[in-house]
Amino acid sequence: MTHAVKLAGSILLLLSGMSSASAEDIDPGGTLNPDEMTLNKSLQRALEGDVDMVVCAQGYLMTKKGSHEDARKLFKTCGEKGWTGTMTWMAFMDQNGLGDAENPEQAAEWDRKAAEAGDSIGEFNYGLDLLRGYGVAQDEALGKSFIDRSAEQGLDVARDLKDSDYDWRSVTPDADEWKFQRIY
Repeated sequence: MTHAVKLAGSILLLLSGMSSASAEDIDPGGTLNPDEMTLNKSLQRALEGDVDMVVCAQGYLMTKKGSHEDARKLFKTCGEKGWTGTMTWMAFMDQNGLGDAENPEQAAEWDRKAAEAGDSIGEFNYGLDLLRGYGVAQDEALGKSFIDRSAEQGLDVARDLKDSDYDWRSVTPDADEWKFQRIY
């Protein structure tokens, strides 16, 4: 018998053995390119309440690509679950009108929540809000206390603000000063 005949016979035996297998018994090898590491999956997980550091960080990528509405949904859900970094992002988005209208009061509220949770950036931002009277009633003494707490945690920009005698203009880009000027 030649090798070709032996090979053909072996193939026929294999095929005849497989003919009794049902379609359910055949493993297709899984899903090709599952939607497990995409921004859409992270948003879906967040909206289902399944948040962690990786999911919450995806809002940054959403913001950078211009998907502000999705980033807001993700950051809000993560912020409500206690992730302080997303609270400061929500404040930034509310302050700058990304994905919704500018809302100084809501921005200050997110900063307050992050500050009260002990986040050094939240403390710094809320201290600035209070010094400026942006989104909250101006309260320089309380603002300075939040800046001091942030500086004690090691945030360099908070130390710089203290060194400038709490002059908020020293840490604000010139192009943004108009936003924080008190008109009354």
